[in-house]
Amino acid sequence: MSSSNKPSLYLVRTTIGQEKSVAMMAEDRILHANIPIRSIAVIEGLRGYVLVETERMDTIDRAFYGIKHVKGVVHRKVNVEEVEGYLVPKPSIEGMDVGDVVEIVAGPLKGLKGSITRIDKGKEEVTLELHETSYPLPITVHGDYVKVIEKAKKVS
Repeated sequence: MSSSNKPSLYLVRTTIGQEKSVAMMAEDRILHANIPIRSIAVIEGLRGYVLVETERMDTIDRAFYGIKHVKGVVHRKVNVEEVEGYLVPKPSIEGMDVGDVVEIVAGPLKGLKGSITRIDKGKEEVTLELHETSYPLPITVHGDYVKVIEKAKKVS
């Protein structure tokens, strides 16, 4: 297989916040004009860019030319290693420690604050002891439902 037939990754620069609309307009054009692009990806955290997989760079120009909010194409191949950090989702509990004060940001207990007493990395859950109750009330919630508002104080 020659290197010209091997798909490569490229980045298309867009207006920040318009990545999805640009990708959808390009997808429509690719399907109707039968442009040989293998995939388009909008990656959360990679703001202002759309990732495109294709064998030939000129196909990107055909697919994205004239679309509103497209600012240009990065004219070099992108290694998977460069975008790998954006492709692997980070655990929702990353950066949380026992003793941190958190606020519940979703669900029926939204707005309540508590301290983390236990972290289950496998399930990505934290056990909290709520502050606004008259007696200790431990509850377990998914890490996506809490945000750290105060880090635990380190004892030296």
